[in-house]
Amino acid sequence: MKVSSETARKVAESLLQIKAIKLNKQQPFNWASGWQSPIYCDNRKTLSYPEIRTYIRKQYSEVIRKHFADADVIAGVATGGIAQGALVAQELDLPFIYVRSSSKGHGLQNQIEGVAESGQKVVVIEDLVSTGMSSLKAVEALRASGLEVLGMVAIFTYGFDLAKANFEEYNCELHCLSDYDHLIEEALERGYIGEEDVNSLKDWKKDPANWK
Repeated sequence: MKVSSETARKVAESLLQIKAIKLNKQQPFNWASGWQSPIYCDNRKTLSYPEIRTYIRKQYSEVIRKHFADADVIAGVATGGIAQGALVAQELDLPFIYVRSSSKGHGLQNQIEGVAESGQKVVVIEDLVSTGMSSLKAVEALRASGLEVLGMVAIFTYGFDLAKANFEEYNCELHCLSDYDHLIEEALERGYIGEEDVNSLKDWKKDPANWK
């Protein structure tokens, strides 16, 4: 699902403005996966800008009210989705929990922190979706605890075909406030990139593992 083009472009412009997203095909960034990438995304920076933080919180909440109105609990994915999820839970007056990448190795060894009961309906909050697998591990953990995952909402997705296939395989509905295509449009219009950069940036999305 895509939100309105106006919302997608406003979120993309905000991310570019505060340098939460950087585009540089001349000096690509190295991802942990080993991919060379012309884009670097750090949506945590939005938390430092009250106006942008508020806008994103309200857009998250609007999506949830529209598509997941019967949600009982909001769950953030560690670490980027924790603060965003807490803000959304506050906006919606709902309980909040968060999901670690794995069970902690001490104490109660919890992977899910907070209070939720089996059978409750959960919406998962993420800040960024690339391949989707780390996000979907959180979905898997929630389901294993007896919770019903209604879907996930994220600030930004690269829109990889692999991610789409992964979310379909897990039967998890995904909604994103903005995406790579809107980002490129906004970056071009605002002068962050030139026309000569567009094809290369679009080629990267088609085959990021082999892009040079």
